[in-house]
Amino acid sequence: MDRRPSVASLEEQLRCPVCLEVFTEPLMLECGHSYCRTCVRSLDLDPLGQLQCPVCRCSVDGLSPPLNHSLARLVESLREVNRPGDAPSESCAQHNNPLSLYCEEDQVVICGLCGSIGDHRAHKVTPISSVHSRMKEDISSLMTEFQSQRRKLEEQICKMAYNKSRITNESDVLKWVVRKEFGEMRRCLELEEAAFMQRVESTASALIGSIQSQADHMGTLLARFQEAEGTLDALSNESHLTFITKYGSIAPRFKEGQQRQQREERIYSSINFDPGFKHNDIKMAVWKRLQRRVLPAPAPLKLDPLTAHPMLHLSADLTAVECGAPLCRLPNNPERFSYSYCVLAGRGFSSGKHYWEVRVGAKPKWRLGLIKDKAGRKAKLPKSPEAGVWLIGCREGRVYEAFTAPRVTLPLASPLETVGLFLDYERGELTFFDAGSPDELRLLYSFQAELQGKVYPLVDVCWHERGTNKHPITLLQPHTQQA
Repeated sequence: MDRRPSVASLEEQLRCPVCLEVFTEPLMLECGHSYCRTCVRSLDLDPLGQLQCPVCRCSVDGLSPPLNHSLARLVESLREVNRPGDAPSESCAQHNNPLSLYCEEDQVVICGLCGSIGDHRAHKVTPISSVHSRMKEDISSLMTEFQSQRRKLEEQICKMAYNKSRITNESDVLKWVVRKEFGEMRRCLELEEAAFMQRVESTASALIGSIQSQADHMGTLLARFQEAEGTLDALSNESHLTFITKYGSIAPRFKEGQQRQQREERIYSSINFDPGFKHNDIKMAVWKRLQRRVLPAPAPLKLDPLTAHPMLHLSADLTAVECGAPLCRLPNNPERFSYSYCVLAGRGFSSGKHYWEVRVGAKPKWRLGLIKDKAGRKAKLPKSPEAGVWLIGCREGRVYEAFTAPRVTLPLASPLETVGLFLDYERGELTFFDAGSPDELRLLYSFQAELQGKVYPLVDVCWHERGTNKHPITLLQPHTQQA
């Protein structure tokens, strides 16, 4: 069965959805649908120049839709095929015979005599019916190609419209996030500013109050001196007899008061204004405190009993571990450490940013860090990034080091009691902090690594050294860290 579209069916596909006539000057809207120019102009526009497509109901620009050139050419070709006034004569003008042949070389319709004895006798000729079928196939193929291209264009335009809408939505969400994050930072800065202002004002108020109290006391003494001077001046102007009579009751009392005042006299020294910080230190102090605020919320990690060495003892809530328990007969499952005194957290990370804190207290020997999921656990723990293990540790209670090749000694002014670990998986960064202060984090060391697959927080409690290293190591929980 011949499934090629007829001229009539093609004409049906080239009708405007509004006027139902063959397109006249077809305009293509942003959604991909086309209409006659006059039909587009007849549609209602909103104040922004937008109109609603009658087919898909999308809101599109109605002020300057472009001409659909491909569709216009197709319509013009169809009209030339259907134009009755331009139909050629069916008889040969030279021989007056029916035009039944087609000259392939000159591409004209001829009669039988033209092909046998006329100007086209040596040319290749084809019956007109065959040529008609062939040309209809070409037109049908061309129409199919146009329709395919039109559908592709419509799909692309729809994809562009969807992409534009998606970008608009994503940008709106991101702008909301930016406003929220900067709002939180502004609130943090406002709190820091208020704290600094409070320290300045309270220190200044206390000093000014102290100075005012001393000034009031000295003012009282000054009034007494002025009163005494007035009394003595009046006594000096008395007659001899009156002067001698009053002298015995006035002079000794004033002398005693003067001697007492000399014994209690304090020389005022200038007081310096010291609120406890210098203006050059403000930015650094605030930055250190803000560093804790910008880190992710502390992860509520628990220890995984399936990974613990048989001589480790875990607390009931799985947050603390210590070495020295009697050797337990535990299943030798693949996850369990059999040689090194290690245990992993039950939660691993394969993306994102994560922060957690570990309290080592006064323990003289320990190691903390991160290990790849597939790193070996049945032999001695390989302490190097090349083996998929990133650690820092302490030995002899005072030597702190990062386990690289070669090892790096970490200079610390005071013993390390709480360690903060920050993992940025996508950037391949594992950073260790001294988290002993509630106000700031002090950088200890940072590893750079290309992470793939899951990684787990690791705790190596080390051997208990005849009881001297039995101190526990604790994973701090969020409520503990905030306390």
